[in-house]
Amino acid sequence: MRPEQRRVHPWLALATLMFPVLTVSVTTTALSFALPDIAADLRPSAAQLLWIVDIYPLILAGLLIPMGTVGDRAGRRLLLIIGSVGFAAASVAGGLSTSAEMLIASRVAIAVFGSMLLPATLSLIRVIFEDDDARRTAIAIWTAGFSAGAALGPIVGGAMLHAFSWHAAILVAVPVCLAFAVIAPFTLPESKDPRPGKLDVTSAFLAILTMTPIVYGIKTLATGGALLAGAVALVLGLAFGVIFVLRQNRLAAPMVELALFQSGRFTGGVLVNVMGNLVQFGFLFFITQHLQLVVGMDAFTAGLLIIPGMVLAIVSGLLGARWAGVVGPRAVVVVGLVLASAGYLVIAATVGNAAWPMVVAYCVLGVGIGFATTLSTELVVGSVPPEKSGAASAISETGYEVGAVLGTAVVGGLVTGFYQAFLNIPAGVDNESADTARETLGGAYAVAENLPNGSELVTAAASAYNQAISMTGLIVGLTGLAFTLLVFWLLRTPRKVMELDTRTGQLTMVPAPEAD
Repeated sequence: MRPEQRRVHPWLALATLMFPVLTVSVTTTALSFALPDIAADLRPSAAQLLWIVDIYPLILAGLLIPMGTVGDRAGRRLLLIIGSVGFAAASVAGGLSTSAEMLIASRVAIAVFGSMLLPATLSLIRVIFEDDDARRTAIAIWTAGFSAGAALGPIVGGAMLHAFSWHAAILVAVPVCLAFAVIAPFTLPESKDPRPGKLDVTSAFLAILTMTPIVYGIKTLATGGALLAGAVALVLGLAFGVIFVLRQNRLAAPMVELALFQSGRFTGGVLVNVMGNLVQFGFLFFITQHLQLVVGMDAFTAGLLIIPGMVLAIVSGLLGARWAGVVGPRAVVVVGLVLASAGYLVIAATVGNAAWPMVVAYCVLGVGIGFATTLSTELVVGSVPPEKSGAASAISETGYEVGAVLGTAVVGGLVTGFYQAFLNIPAGVDNESADTARETLGGAYAVAENLPNGSELVTAAASAYNQAISMTGLIVGLTGLAFTLLVFWLLRTPRKVMELDTRTGQLTMVPAPEAD
């Protein structure tokens, strides 16, 4: 153990690291219940409202890997402190926003500083906990905290809306960030990569240029937008993606070490992170609207109904880490993915105008996510040499954020597209009101208030939204089961493991010393 590590208590250090983890994950979802208030106050366009939500995880996903490299070079604890202070300052700017443009700009700044936080936390866990069992438990707690934060976001947002306004839902991160900045120097060790890679700004831009058109294209095609525009966006994003990969293969010190993907366990773990957040954030997209509009709950009460699933995700994550010691991580991850898929199939079969199907389905999903993502993160970080923990954890976290973006884009896009297809506008509704009602469920409820036959439109919209959720649940559930088969194959017992040549810094695959 390194000298500086002896001066910190591992579990106290882990408790400190949970501050930035919760901050980033809560911020990702806290605005989900605040959007109606933001729309009424700032009056953004439909496109601006979309970017208020998506710009944060999108920028976060593009910058996690380069920020992992910055932490490897400058020091992970230092980067955490800078990121937390910057996150607080950007959150203040967001909370004081007086226009949609100002709010979007502040969300970009929040994402930039947020990208400094997550890779460094996992890298420090990899350094602090050298024992495999202790590290597995630590990562299980880390993952449970991340999942809990994502589910806690709507609750926090709903509580702030209930007591104050949407501004408070953004400002809630400020005291947490500042408290971390004060505590971190006393409870965390400093850690650097002895052979850090170069900071590649071009690759970072290519990553963002890959993700942005793909997300835009998926949203456009899923919601019945212009076919040509959506297709062109997808092709453009994929083209930038190819350029990104070619650049990484050509660089001596790439931003993304593609050699890491030679490990099936590393690749499988990253894919599980993507899928885990995709299904979770996708579910949060429609559960918030269903509970508030179709069921008729206020934001705070709807947020409270997410608590059972959140608690089960935490408990299953901790139990999964222990269970893995008996049956192996592969079995736990596969069971988790099956349960997550089952959550979508449950809602496909039971969705209606009551709240209980959503609560039950989210509980099943929560148990599955807890099992799957806890062990997937451990597989990613534990399958690489300690010197590459920064790069590995950054890729792992990028998987989470890509999943968050795709959850809204894919699942949200499917729900919106099916809603528009299933909605039958009652006779007597004028064209302008009909167009607004077809855009979103919230739009239908808003225009119905000013129509003589508004109750008929509300009934039609609720029915269409339930059908959309049911169809989406069936598609995502069956796709999830197929994805489980792929992960089952990738996580087989490795015949080769990754080894770092300390002289050249090159990663190679060597025969595994023994089966795990």
